[in-house]
Amino acid sequence: MRTLALALALCLPQAATAEILVPSRTIRAKAIIGPEDLVLKSVDMAGVYADPSEVVGQEARVALYPGRPIRYDDIGPPAIVDRNDLVTLYFDRGSLVISTEGRALGRGAAGDVIRVMNLSSRTTVSGQIRPDGSIEVK
Repeated sequence: MRTLALALALCLPQAATAEILVPSRTIRAKAIIGPEDLVLKSVDMAGVYADPSEVVGQEARVALYPGRPIRYDDIGPPAIVDRNDLVTLYFDRGSLVISTEGRALGRGAAGDVIRVMNLSSRTTVSGQIRPDGSIEVK
């Protein structure tokens, strides 16, 4: 009987606890996360961060509250373009390169696609944010 109980215990799925990261204080959206903002907590949960090096320096996309786990969608790279920023628009096709000034209609980090208004023509276009903060129109 005892071997049957042991066999059942080994076959049934069991929850495994692990160390996850939780905020030590309330972190507002758009704030950059520092090492002093994080503490480790033992809990059984998937889809959350456990390594501080993956979180430090990232930007909170939503408000983070003490004791609650930080999920993958809650943080991301810091935005380099904010809404209403003046940016340079680039259109590059072979030997043709056009640049003009635009106004960002959204915010984002390098690699994000946002809408931008071309200030010369008042046309709204979409473009990808370059690492230098300019926008490449496709």
